[in-house]
Amino acid sequence: MKKTKESLEIIPHHVGLSVPDLAASIKWYREKLGFNVEKQLFIEQIPAKIAFLVNGKFRLELFEVAGATRLPEARRFPNQDLMTHGTKHLSLGVKDVRKTMDILKNRGVDVAMESAVEGKPMAFIRDNSGNLIEINEVGRP
Repeated sequence: MKKTKESLEIIPHHVGLSVPDLAASIKWYREKLGFNVEKQLFIEQIPAKIAFLVNGKFRLELFEVAGATRLPEARRFPNQDLMTHGTKHLSLGVKDVRKTMDILKNRGVDVAMESAVEGKPMAFIRDNSGNLIEINEVGRP
């Protein structure tokens, strides 16, 4: 009897980031990127303070763990970060990268890099903890 592979339907659910100050990060994601708090909790098993943030259909989970190690300096730069295995960045899609970057710069966001790939503009910013966030243009051919 021949076994058939079942397909899996997978949809994005959330991205988790470790941050040194949960309240400061909630404020940053609210003010700079328009996220709202969905819920906050404390998980005793870790132990960690946690917040789920939401913007549209995208969810972000922030963790604050006492005594966590600071983000290494090389992880704050897109090209250097690729030299370490593991998750690299959070990527957000926008309709117009240039317009979005103008807005983010006016909000005082730390810009790591602005460039273009295959003719499409893209950028990297850093959150208040130094985590890299890629801004990609979506919805245009």
